[in-house]
Amino acid sequence: MQEYLNKQFSLYGKVAIVTGATRGLGQAMAVALGEAGATVVVVGSKLDNLSNTIDILTAKNIPLLALGCDQSDGEQIVKVIEDAMAEFGKIDILVNNAGTIKRSPAHEFSDDDWNEVININLNGVFKFCREAGKHMLKQGSGKIINIASLLSFSGGITVPAYAASKGGVAQLTKALANEWASSGIQVNAIAPGYFETDNTYNLRKDEERFASITARIPCGEWGKPEDMAGATVFLSSPASNYVNGHIMLVDGGWMAR
Repeated sequence: MQEYLNKQFSLYGKVAIVTGATRGLGQAMAVALGEAGATVVVVGSKLDNLSNTIDILTAKNIPLLALGCDQSDGEQIVKVIEDAMAEFGKIDILVNNAGTIKRSPAHEFSDDDWNEVININLNGVFKFCREAGKHMLKQGSGKIINIASLLSFSGGITVPAYAASKGGVAQLTKALANEWASSGIQVNAIAPGYFETDNTYNLRKDEERFASITARIPCGEWGKPEDMAGATVFLSSPASNYVNGHIMLVDGGWMAR
């Protein structure tokens, strides 16, 4: 049994890139991939912001490379891929986690906020997929995990750009899965539910809204970043070789209700 588990879920010898790895979900997924055996390239909006993640990985003796990247800048995305290739010679796994959110009633939502969210959450994800995909196609293998959302399925409230971007991420995932499956590349997405992260801080401080959301979650509690670990390792490992174009919910049962 142990031999089977090692064969199916081990990531030893693999190189994984995780964007938005400064804290929260991205940090937890980077740690999970490293604990499963991968060398991890952690990417943050600024290199200085990655210090805590670097400390955690170093304490666990996980080999890593830390890179800064403004995901709204296509040239910086290309540089991240080039630097990872120069350092390790391959890219086996890409986790597209970096993103942003702006909250405002739709009739007051500014063009600047709309463009920023779409550029980071959707355009940036596509560019990372495209640039990493070029190398995965040459390798004949690769795993891409895009971070979608419950709002890939529903519209949310006062977050029109975020909902649109995450809907786009889900469809982009399916489009790339269709195109690259025959080349040995699996492209899937994880759609988190309500998690205890910086992005949800204001929601959790609003007692009425927090209570109504919690009551809607069948398991009765919000997710913690480490709850993303299992899905991330599975979709990065040989165990998921026949899983492609799937949007995996990690939501405590929210969408089943």
